[in-house]
Amino acid sequence: MQASWMILASLFFATMGVCIKYASEHFHTFDLVFYRGVIGVVCMAAICRSQGVAWRTPIPMMHVWRSVLGVFSLTAWFYAIAHLPLATAMTLNYMSSIWVAAFLLGGALVVGRVQDMHRQGPVVLTVVAGFVGVVMILRPTFEQNQLYAGLIGLLSGLGAALAYIQVAALGRLGEPEARTVLYFSIGTALTGAVAMAVVGPSDWVWPHTGWLLPIGLLAALGQLCMTKAYTSGATLVVANLQYSGIVFAALFGLFLFGDQIPLVGWAGMALIIASGIAATALRNRTLPRPPAEEH
Repeated sequence: MQASWMILASLFFATMGVCIKYASEHFHTFDLVFYRGVIGVVCMAAICRSQGVAWRTPIPMMHVWRSVLGVFSLTAWFYAIAHLPLATAMTLNYMSSIWVAAFLLGGALVVGRVQDMHRQGPVVLTVVAGFVGVVMILRPTFEQNQLYAGLIGLLSGLGAALAYIQVAALGRLGEPEARTVLYFSIGTALTGAVAMAVVGPSDWVWPHTGWLLPIGLLAALGQLCMTKAYTSGATLVVANLQYSGIVFAALFGLFLFGDQIPLVGWAGMALIIASGIAATALRNRTLPRPPAEEH
């Protein structure tokens, strides 16, 4: 079931990227971060109330750390979407899967658990195969004036990987998904508000302001689905399934922005899907069951 949650989250995030692409022509990055956070707080507060989830948490500092990482990644990603082609920005952010694999294997090496590294090897290979598929789709070539935005997009993927690992840790400690997303939305709104106070808010011009609501709604839905996926599934498998967001972004680019996808691009999509299926099939043989599934 965790596979379905991540695929759904990827669809929400890709659709949000389309909205951000349009809205960034009229709003500063920090404006988008702020309004995304405010709308997310409203949505998640309502969900917490309907589910009977209390706002108080026994591990507040873990939420603070998760929010810091998540807001950094989110801001960098919004900037990359505004200054790069949508599919390119999505690719750089979704490199988080590669970072997650590197972190987990590095952790196993540090503590001397070589046998765990060997067991996870086949899944890591599927993650790498998925990234090869991403390269086949985009064949990214950065011009000199895109270099800075490209580096920012790369940092968004690094921040996302760290945030996802923190989300998984929160899930293992029994934190409800709704509360985790609520605190992240609060952190996003506060960061955006402080940044807007420094750089100044953008002017509201109708109908461009209409893009702000779907950005917040899609972000909240995507974040909730992503959190549920990471708290109920194996980290490497779920991370690999994020690549489906690249497929959605490529299709949006084709139908909304007139991007032409060559044959090698469609082959890359097939490789991404195949790697996701392979990772799911390998899960039970190569990865230990997460604590969330043992109870």
